[in-house]
Amino acid sequence: MDGQRDQPHDDADDRDTPAAGGDLPRPNGRWATLAGPLRRTGLIGAVLAIALAGAALGVLAGGRVDTDIGPFRANLSISPARDGGTTVDIPPLGALLLDSHDGPTHLTVRLGALDQGRTEALLDDPASISRASQSAVEDVRSGIMRLGLRTLGASVLVTLILAGLVFRNSRRTAWAGGLALLFTAGSLGTAAATLRPQAIEEPRYEGLLVNAPAIVGDARRIANDYTKYAEQLQRLVGNVSQLYTTVSALPVYEPAPGTTRVLHVSDMHLNPTGWQLIRTVVEQFGIDVVIDTGDITDWGSEPEASFVGSISLLKKPYVFIRGNHDSDKTAAAVARQSNAIVLDNSTTTVAGLTIAGIGDPRFTPDKNTSPAGSGLTPQVADQVVGAGIDLAATVRAAPRPVDIALVHDPASAGPLSGTCPLVLAGHTHARQVSKLPQAPGQQPTTLMVEGSTGGAGLRGLEGEKPTPLSMSVLYFDQQKMLQAYDTITVGGTGQAQVNLERRLVENPTAGAPPSGTPTPTPTPTS
Repeated sequence: MDGQRDQPHDDADDRDTPAAGGDLPRPNGRWATLAGPLRRTGLIGAVLAIALAGAALGVLAGGRVDTDIGPFRANLSISPARDGGTTVDIPPLGALLLDSHDGPTHLTVRLGALDQGRTEALLDDPASISRASQSAVEDVRSGIMRLGLRTLGASVLVTLILAGLVFRNSRRTAWAGGLALLFTAGSLGTAAATLRPQAIEEPRYEGLLVNAPAIVGDARRIANDYTKYAEQLQRLVGNVSQLYTTVSALPVYEPAPGTTRVLHVSDMHLNPTGWQLIRTVVEQFGIDVVIDTGDITDWGSEPEASFVGSISLLKKPYVFIRGNHDSDKTAAAVARQSNAIVLDNSTTTVAGLTIAGIGDPRFTPDKNTSPAGSGLTPQVADQVVGAGIDLAATVRAAPRPVDIALVHDPASAGPLSGTCPLVLAGHTHARQVSKLPQAPGQQPTTLMVEGSTGGAGLRGLEGEKPTPLSMSVLYFDQQKMLQAYDTITVGGTGQAQVNLERRLVENPTAGAPPSGTPTPTPTPTS
């Protein structure tokens, strides 16, 4: 026993015995098992992050080229974006925004200065403008191809440099470069696969309002003739070339033969700024007729009657119906203007368009505007709808087919469904376009509700943001069918932002005269 106690003690033997924990896993065994996958996952995440970061930096740093588009020196650039699209910057006029494609890439085309030699050629030989515009499509196509290749190269190069600095490992660097190439090529491929050439037919224009018509072009030609991307682009570049090469003044916006332009305004509410905007649009867009769907005043009082004196300064036919803020005295003051026509359940033919209209049956100047039909008592609702019923009877009894019907409150529009192709209204201070419900066999009727051309007057200042000033330009073809319209919105009082959007109207009968419809004449009959 004493000999056994004197034997040397071996620590290693203790660790191997069950009492010392020999039946348990070694302390580092589990972590050693997990370390490999965690490390690989981390490396994969790092490579992906570097590839994405390098691709984005490469696109921002190298995704741009300079190219010639017609007579212009232009810069094309690509930037990461959520919704795609194209912006055409035309300094100092503004920007043309196109919903041209999907995907995470946005194309910006910035038209710069004119080349001096080509500019002199344009001034000496106007025919060179046409030649320059015809080459614009190929110029853009070539520029975009170079832009795509340059973007791919920059994306991969920046990623390789970044990955080399971070990893200092050739294999991981190569993986990051390959992924960056895949990401960038996939983004560009998505844009190419979802390309919508027809987007140029419906641009959204932002910038100086007085120059917008010269850039956008004629609505009837866009609707009927310019259905291909190449032709649209040639038209755009040709017009911009003429604009930039005009020395003394901007070119006049000449209407195409047979096109009738109507300016729809509503709810002025005594805002003099509205008249300034109306005069600008009448002049720059070549307006033939102005239509006002009511609420030109706020209280309908006698002192307010002087506000309507600006109608005569427009020197264009001005067709008016009363709103619920307009009194009989207001209507009489409008009628005294030499170029004004007041409709009250009556019709008139002006600029070849036959127009029917009826005033609002209410006179409620002390009430704020409410959405159409909301908050009306049954008695008042019957009045409002009854006005539409009365006008529908007048339209049906008219000696010639009516092209446009006018009501103040959209709630009056329902009975007019099927009686005419277009109904204009106001009252709600919110722009809206819709189709009225139609019975089988009836012609479709579009209802266009205008916002407030006067920014809702003083009421427009009551909210956090001023109510914008809005109006619309309607384009009618030779058969007096609506082909397109421009919606114009100017930021509320104290703001200067201008927005113009063009919308084309789908009309299955466009290009052929409606059956039994006589050719309208510009002789007024009321």
